Amino acid sequence: MSAADAGAAAAGWVADAARTAIAHEPVAEAQRVAGTPSTGWAVLGSAASGDEVGVWEMTPGAMSDTEADEVFVVLAGRATVEFVDEGRTLELAPGAVVRLVAGARTVWTVHETLRKVYLTPA
Repeated sequence: MSAADAGAAAAGWVADAARTAIAHEPVAEAQRVAGTPSTGWAVLGSAASGDEVGVWEMTPGAMSDTEADEVFVVLAGRATVEFVDEGRTLELAPGAVVRLVAGARTVWTVHETLRKVYLTPA
């Protein structure tokens, strides 16, 4: 552990979100729009407020979803998120920071396996 990692660990916790192992499951048929995507996630820890911090991943394909309140940062991959009720889309790539609102209906089309770190309220 580096000195920087040791200092961060003393202040809370440290996780390697880029390398965290994630078990995937196929997207349910009712949500699958195209291809045969799979998704998986791992909880990394929690913030002092109790908010959950984790890493989520989706393989290429498309799926529909109804969102929860969330902020995320894309670590790897490329995807398009269509906001069904708003008629707009977002292009996601590494470094994108996004705020999702609970209840938003979306279609995620992943072009290259997408990995993101998320924060959801307690």
